[in-house]
Amino acid sequence: MNKVTNEMKDEYKLDPQKGVRGKYHKAFRQGYSVKIRKTNGEFEQQYFASIESDVHEYYPNSDSIKKALRNLIRKERA
Repeated sequence: MNKVTNEMKDEYKLDPQKGVRGKYHKAFRQGYSVKIRKTNGEFEQQYFASIESDVHEYYPNSDSIKKALRNLIRKERA
């Protein structure tokens, strides 16, 4: 029987002295894609673009961006 412990394995421990600040910042700012597994077993790939800082100031998350776009669509239809 295996003994349950709260100890983290050495391979999962991080040494903050070896880290590189901003290592993935440039790549992340260009956007990223994620593969999502559906309930039927198929995969769907979704792309996420990052928000530029001037836009982020007014629209800090995807919900606020969606709301603004829906308002714009309603105005164009009127």
